[in-house]
Amino acid sequence: MSASSHGPTAWEGFWRDAPAGEGEVFWDAAPSLAVARHLPFFAEHFDPALPVIDLGCGNGTQTRFLAQRFPRAIGVDVSASAIDRARREDPARVAEYRQVDAADAEQVTALHEDVGEANVYVRGVLHQCAPEDRPRIVANIARLLGSRGRAFLVELSEDAKNVLMSLVQRPDGPPPKVRAIFSHGIAPAEMPDSAIPDLLAAHGLETAASGRLPLITTETRADGTRVEVPTNWLLARPRGA
Repeated sequence: MSASSHGPTAWEGFWRDAPAGEGEVFWDAAPSLAVARHLPFFAEHFDPALPVIDLGCGNGTQTRFLAQRFPRAIGVDVSASAIDRARREDPARVAEYRQVDAADAEQVTALHEDVGEANVYVRGVLHQCAPEDRPRIVANIARLLGSRGRAFLVELSEDAKNVLMSLVQRPDGPPPKVRAIFSHGIAPAEMPDSAIPDLLAAHGLETAASGRLPLITTETRADGTRVEVPTNWLLARPRGA
């Protein structure tokens, strides 16, 4: 889960320093708790003949799940360290991984020219991005889709702020996984729930379906239950497609 955010340097530092191992990153839940829960909402809409791009793939946990269900899965991330880690954690090479800044039109155009039309899976990227980067990223997603691709986006909802603040304001301070995010200058920016549909519409994409699901994190509360963060999901397609 990283695209251009508050700068490639911030994400590079985060993934360089992140501990190795399952569950060491706040949002890096097992696919059964993440993309597998999203699959029923986009599977029938994604053209199975097209590749799927996991935009902001991080260490590729969700990409590898997608690679088992689509003929070609490509994880892209702005961080070289994230891509290196994704490749190391995928010794069987079930997926492909490329360093791409999703806000950079030239880099995304080169990816599109190589891959062709594609479906795009985006989990928790836009709310982490600087506001000025969001329109660029959505425009680049539209470029990747072409006329046949579809996009599935999952972003924190407005009320996610209360959950995150409850973690930050714990009496003993934020848990290490949350502290690591902020220590690298990465902070979720507030974004109204209407922002994503508006951005999609501004770049020739229409919302075909939407809903709410919690983002299940790797952090636990004192009672041992997982911390869940409210999110909105949207299925987008080129207007008129």
